Amino acid sequence: MKDKIHPDYQETTITCACGHVYHTRATRKNIRVEICALCHPFFTGSKKILDTTGRIERFQKRYAKGK
Repeated sequence: MKDKIHPDYQETTITCACGHVYHTRATRKNIRVEICALCHPFFTGSKKILDTTGRIERFQKRYAKGK
């Protein structure tokens, strides 16, 4: 491997807008993010999943007329 081509890999803290702090290693220091796994709607369960029952049947019914 070539010498001196890799960035400096250092201890860092990742801070979310909700206040949660992660300690890890990265090439940047003190990273700030808007959303994390604790406040993301998908992971918290606050996201509503749409009921898609019948959508395939409606599509097939609509395009079966053309045959």
